[in-house]
Amino acid sequence: MLKKIFLVEAIVLIALALGVKYWLPGFVEEQLNTVEPHPSWEISEEAAALHATIPVADLHADPLLWKRDWLERSERGHTDLPRMQEGGIALQVLTAVTKSPSGQNYESNESDSDTIAYLAMAQLWPMATWSSPFERARYQGQRLADWEARAGGAFQIIRTRQDLQALLEARSTGARVVGGIFGVEGAHALDGELANLDLLDTLGLRVVGLTHFFDNRLGGSLHGVSGEGLTPFGRAVVTEASRRKMVIDVAHASPQMVRDVLEINDRPVILSHGGFKGVCDSARNLDDSLMVELAQKGALIGVGFWDGAACDYTPAGVVKAIRYGIDLIGVDHIALGSDYDGATRVLFDAGEIAILTQTMLDEGFSEEEIRKVMGQNQIDFFLAQLP
Repeated sequence: MLKKIFLVEAIVLIALALGVKYWLPGFVEEQLNTVEPHPSWEISEEAAALHATIPVADLHADPLLWKRDWLERSERGHTDLPRMQEGGIALQVLTAVTKSPSGQNYESNESDSDTIAYLAMAQLWPMATWSSPFERARYQGQRLADWEARAGGAFQIIRTRQDLQALLEARSTGARVVGGIFGVEGAHALDGELANLDLLDTLGLRVVGLTHFFDNRLGGSLHGVSGEGLTPFGRAVVTEASRRKMVIDVAHASPQMVRDVLEINDRPVILSHGGFKGVCDSARNLDDSLMVELAQKGALIGVGFWDGAACDYTPAGVVKAIRYGIDLIGVDHIALGSDYDGATRVLFDAGEIAILTQTMLDEGFSEEEIRKVMGQNQIDFFLAQLP
């Protein structure tokens, strides 16, 4: 009898272990990264022809966080390499998410919770990642390198402007290669050690987000409690990252942190994913006046595809936010900032992104405006800013 009890317990434990390994990670992502049901988007011949000539580029997506092979087509999430190729996406910033508070409130979050720790455990990441944001960033950077190694040339990490020029040349010959730029969403990923920036640099880190949903050692988050600007450590990170020709990302930064960055940094920054308060009065978005200040310093603003950024996250709603941004700060400062795979719900995934080209045509955008917003601004920015 005792042996039978032990056998039953062993079977239960094995079943639980297998559930954690094979079922739980997928279930979690299915709840968080959704594509809302919708009719098939209709793309006209005119829009399809125009879209095919644009090297589409997006400033923010988080597939590195999730346990699935990004090189293979998936029914989960918003991106994978086949869908990126179908959508005509040439360049994608791929960020390591390393800590996130429970709730992810736009208004206020303490820094004492860490949901990514549980996700790292559930996805059986290396034990070192369970307690260290830096190890999580390094692990995700290694995953990116693995994707490149296994992609057979269809996916390439972009580290330099020469890499980007080579990518564009390859695509001009018909190659469906996709380029990825490695970033971190919040420099708490450095674990308070400036030397860790060097270690991530070796993995190709090129975009440094300063904060996420909570205040960290660099300063205040837009969704934190302090509202403070850059700390001395934050200033040191901005200075060193800029010296290395890394791009500073002020998405999620408090208004004071944004102003501090603009004061001390002589290189243009990005706000990789967000929206405009004047068209979507959400706590996720900065005031329009600060968006104008960013543009005056050469910043590029990535317009998001989810409700917190655009309020109306239909293609028409996203395009309305894009038009508002163009009218406010000029077309040269507007880009795409999907936040795909970032625990968001959207109405079109990476393979369906041509619906934005279609909708902009329908709304009377010029061909030049469409080309710039859908990719040329992003390409030009990185050609100018990468080492």
